[in-house]
Amino acid sequence: MNEPKIIPPEEKYIDSAVEALKKGGIIIFPTETVYGIGAEFRQVRSIERIFLIKRRPFTIPLLLHCANIEQMKMVVKELPHWAEPLTEMLLPGPLALILYRSEIVPDIITGKTNKVGVRIVAQPFFTRVALKLASPLAGTSANFSGEPATNNFAEINKEILLQCDTAIDAGRSGSGRPSTILDLTTVPPRLLRQGEIGKDEIERVIQRKVDVRVKEKTQPEP
Repeated sequence: MNEPKIIPPEEKYIDSAVEALKKGGIIIFPTETVYGIGAEFRQVRSIERIFLIKRRPFTIPLLLHCANIEQMKMVVKELPHWAEPLTEMLLPGPLALILYRSEIVPDIITGKTNKVGVRIVAQPFFTRVALKLASPLAGTSANFSGEPATNNFAEINKEILLQCDTAIDAGRSGSGRPSTILDLTTVPPRLLRQGEIGKDEIERVIQRKVDVRVKEKTQPEP
């Protein structure tokens, strides 16, 4: 097993991370919540590896991590007009939205459903990598399924680290709390996971009530 290439979150290493992703590589990356593990979202074999590395059931979807609203719109069928305040006021940030997927999103990411979770990551180095890649990353937290996620690179399980191609070491990065997951395909919108952003804040932004139905182990991780 080859050692992963570990790089700091510096401008001169952006090309290295992007090239790894273009070649089907798996990377570990910092976010504003916890460290993630991901691949370019159309690299199906690489995405299969992520599930195997994490020991994660293929029925649990991954999230698409985007650099901006344009990348988000690329992978969803549509964004409800009444939800635009969410993207304007709470994104980029620790909020994942469940929306109907576009046709270019592979089944493996969605658990073979017609929905996909998307978020716009508020972490500068990740943003620059995804922008240069011109593509979202399909991913989840960099931990074994069922174990705690971490915002500290030093705490990432070495067994996971050794199965990746490139790892971005930003030290302690992010809040350590998961992203909130909000399903916008239901009426009213449904809070599937309580995370960094609370129900009251979401309701204040969209000016409508939110249903709370948290489901353990059936939703994508941060």
